[in-house]
Amino acid sequence: MTQLTDLTITHALEKLRAKQISSVELTRAYLDQIEKLDPTIKAYLTITADEAIQAAEAADKARAAGTDKPLLGIPLGIKDVLSTKGVETTCGSKILKGYVPIFSATVIERLQAAGMVMLGKLNCDEFAMGSSTENSAYQITRNPWDLERVPGGSSGGSAAAVSAGLAAGALGTDTGGSIHQPGALCGIAALKPSYGRVSRYGLV
Repeated sequence: MTQLTDLTITHALEKLRAKQISSVELTRAYLDQIEKLDPTIKAYLTITADEAIQAAEAADKARAAGTDKPLLGIPLGIKDVLSTKGVETTCGSKILKGYVPIFSATVIERLQAAGMVMLGKLNCDEFAMGSSTENSAYQITRNPWDLERVPGGSSGGSAAAVSAGLAAGALGTDTGGSIHQPGALCGIAALKPSYGRVSRYGLV
């Protein structure tokens, strides 16, 4: 039987829309997987478990009332260089330890409007400067396929989380390879949109 954390976003949405699973079930499955595996992989800097369950409950209520959105009830992870209102954003640097933005990046607002459930903030090279996620001020993220190898970077936390089933999908950022390089190293699909296609507002 396919585990919930093995479902693609498309297949998870199909099951959610058919009411074969709930967003709360899906979210709890990811949180359980995070609790089990992330102490070794170290993809997450912040886990927003309570907020994720609340968002999942709201998604289930919305779906029961007949609402549908492109990502309603889908649990995602967010690279910690994107501002998230009310949730610490450190950019992998101790300079920003304790910084809690009073606004969210445009991409976060749009994902929330689309119905995502945010699981937490993902590790990255400090201020996204690096190609291995060994340069975070907090921890080194490991490649889920081989814990002795790097996951790439700077979006290594994002790639490792998706590869290990710690999120259905994740948001990264890319200046010179920081999305597709860790995607390749972690064996997942990674998309870098054309420059200017996605707003950078709120990206530190």
